[in-house]
Amino acid sequence: MSDGALLRGVYKIQSQERIVFGEPAGEAIAAESQRLGAKRVFLVSSASLARLDDGPLQQVQRALGERCVGAFTTMRAHSPREDVIAAANAACSARADLLVAVGGGSSIDGTKAVLACLWHGLDTPDAMAPFLAEGTAARPIEAPANSIRMLSVSTTLSAADFTSRAGVTDTATRAKQGFGHALLVPQVAVLDPRATLHTPLPLLLATGIRAVDHAVESHCAPRGHAMASMHALEGLRLLARALPAVHRDPSSLAARGEAQLGMWQAMWGSSTGGGTGASHGIGYALGAGFDIPHGETSCVMLAPVLRFNEPVNADRQAALLQAMQSPLPTAADAIAALVRGLGLPTSLRSLGLKRENLDEIARRSLAYPPVRANPRPIRSEAEVREILDLAWEGLTPVA
Repeated sequence: MSDGALLRGVYKIQSQERIVFGEPAGEAIAAESQRLGAKRVFLVSSASLARLDDGPLQQVQRALGERCVGAFTTMRAHSPREDVIAAANAACSARADLLVAVGGGSSIDGTKAVLACLWHGLDTPDAMAPFLAEGTAARPIEAPANSIRMLSVSTTLSAADFTSRAGVTDTATRAKQGFGHALLVPQVAVLDPRATLHTPLPLLLATGIRAVDHAVESHCAPRGHAMASMHALEGLRLLARALPAVHRDPSSLAARGEAQLGMWQAMWGSSTGGGTGASHGIGYALGAGFDIPHGETSCVMLAPVLRFNEPVNADRQAALLQAMQSPLPTAADAIAALVRGLGLPTSLRSLGLKRENLDEIARRSLAYPPVRANPRPIRSEAEVREILDLAWEGLTPVA
């Protein structure tokens, strides 16, 4: 009996109980907190959301009422270790029994890292170091019985809600590092399109391209499988339709809701077994090393990485074109056209970098595993530099 056409793979199941979508965030968080029996809920968010008069953070806080025992509202971009520790110490002092992240990827990832710190009693940035080492050198994170967990409310399309890994930044070395444990994924993720209305439109759309990046790279990943691609391609289909609709009519909750469903499916392509590649890895170097938001890193890097990879996976990229329903000749062209059509940055040059930064970016990029897992093998700084040179001026879509 032949099994040559048999589909194979391992589908990873996230330790996530529920995803609530379309419901008002405040009401959903209050209901889920009550369902879980939480009595002391602690919020983690950013300064920009804290400054609003009646934004999603304030709505969640109001809905929780006396259950809310405090908040840390100064989580910065890329979740610096110092902010994670400050939030963990504040949550510990408040005797929190549940955390709620309200914000984008940095607030959500930062809150995941706070969980790990609370589990292990880590109270200084240096105490985090043994758990953040790469590979087998890292001390494994352990979750005690009845571990404190978290809920999330997304205000962007970064999709940090659907992973069990937390990216944090070592400010001394400007390197992105990670915590990983199955229970770090939010126990409940709340997707409320109304919670995105206060997010600046360029930021929302750029994080939407980050979600596109999740879909594209998980579908193209060499270690991916058919089920991961199913999620990824459906996410890409939804995002390719929803993001231009949000750009045309920012008031459309339906379009924003469809974009949230798209980012959910796109990230599930990665988190259930797809993985990522050079666009993500170079993005980590740009984010931690040069303080560039990850939405913008995906805007400028994804199309060049696709162009670089095309000689080895043109067949996989053809499926991307089909999902996007694009008439353009290549997936790189389709992604470049989508980014350009949303009025987002299209080149490294447009992000304020200098040409002399490219060698350092190439060096830093090689340290990140997704670069080494790229579909077209990357083994040298020169090969990273080839991609960076494509991204310097940006790709002009071929009609």
